[in-house]
Amino acid sequence: MKIVDVIGVPGRTGFFFDDAAAIARGAGHDGFLYVGEPVTPGFSAIRQPGESLSVLLILEDGQVAHGDCAAVQYSGVGGRDPVFNAITAAEVLRSYVTPLLLGAEATDFQQLAALIDSLNVDGHQLHTAMRYGVSQALLDAAAKSRRITIAEVVRDDYSTGIPIEVIPMFVQSGDERYNNVDKMILKQAGAMPHGLVNHVGTKLGAQGEILAEYVEWVRNRVLALRLDDTYNPTLHFDVYGTVGVAFDQDTVRMADYLARLAEIAAPFTLRIEQPMDAGSTPAQIVAMRDLRDALRAKGSRVHLAIDEWCNTLADIHQFVEAEAADVIHVKTPDLGSITDTIEALLHVRRSGLSAYSGGTCNETERSAQICTQVAMACGAVQVLAKPGMGVDEGLMIVGNEMARTVALVNSRTQVR
Repeated sequence: MKIVDVIGVPGRTGFFFDDAAAIARGAGHDGFLYVGEPVTPGFSAIRQPGESLSVLLILEDGQVAHGDCAAVQYSGVGGRDPVFNAITAAEVLRSYVTPLLLGAEATDFQQLAALIDSLNVDGHQLHTAMRYGVSQALLDAAAKSRRITIAEVVRDDYSTGIPIEVIPMFVQSGDERYNNVDKMILKQAGAMPHGLVNHVGTKLGAQGEILAEYVEWVRNRVLALRLDDTYNPTLHFDVYGTVGVAFDQDTVRMADYLARLAEIAAPFTLRIEQPMDAGSTPAQIVAMRDLRDALRAKGSRVHLAIDEWCNTLADIHQFVEAEAADVIHVKTPDLGSITDTIEALLHVRRSGLSAYSGGTCNETERSAQICTQVAMACGAVQVLAKPGMGVDEGLMIVGNEMARTVALVNSRTQVR
């Protein structure tokens, strides 16, 4: 099945680009906006609308394969590529990518994705968002040419041996930390609430007291609202390095604090993402490994998840080798090609650690659908309900995609 045309369509994402550095410095709110000037290169404002680029591959039988280029909310920090511009990307797609894909056979997406990964423009790889979206479209094209689901393509091409099943969804609260928790409980999210704990003074507390109170509230709210005691979500909080800031990067003090949080969260498992930001991948590996060892020595149940400075497949291999986290956040847009996401999820799973197929609120429904099928095929421990911060939309998109995929795969199995 040949690719006969390539179309790029600039569009919107499910959230915004935010300047993480400016927010960490204390930028205040003005309604939904932030006050002040951006500090991260590439930003025109601290909060600006997210942009996407749909990549449409027209196949010779008239079918259309579709992937979306998108980048994370906090672009330009932690070793990531700069803010994504859809208009610029559309021109790059037309000038450099399209000539490589026209007339190509769509069946083997790995070969075509590797071709796109190796493409250099002005001495640089394509922006991670572009590699992300183009490879999604190629994966969809392979599925359409073979007339099977994306999950089945991944299962078969990578010989995963993993049943294609529904996996738990992790849901983000955004700044609506209370009302959105109620939604999560009513809809039985598998992991929650994220919490967006991205500032010490207003969201963590100088000694962590604000987060401690919030963890207790979430724990009590689940116990009060759950329909029965079979619903036991993981309490997963992303703290954006603020614990390290509050406790002066002191491993012993951080471990003491997180162990106390785990006791507050009981009987639910506590997961803390990005407890500190050590400023580089090597330093982050050391800091996370030391903290994990300190928690183990205390007999604490808290699970550590890594995010920033674990952006590429090579980074993930380093964190896994060092056993520097319990959960590896495979942040799909940061890895670029979806092939790297697949390989990362499988590598983490085979290592005995937990692979979390994440991403960002600043994606699209299409990237969410494709990532969901990939996560299922790779046996991820959880998948992010994305895009957006409204809870309902992400749960609907990801949850329904899983249900449809399982139904289709099971239907084919029964026919055979």
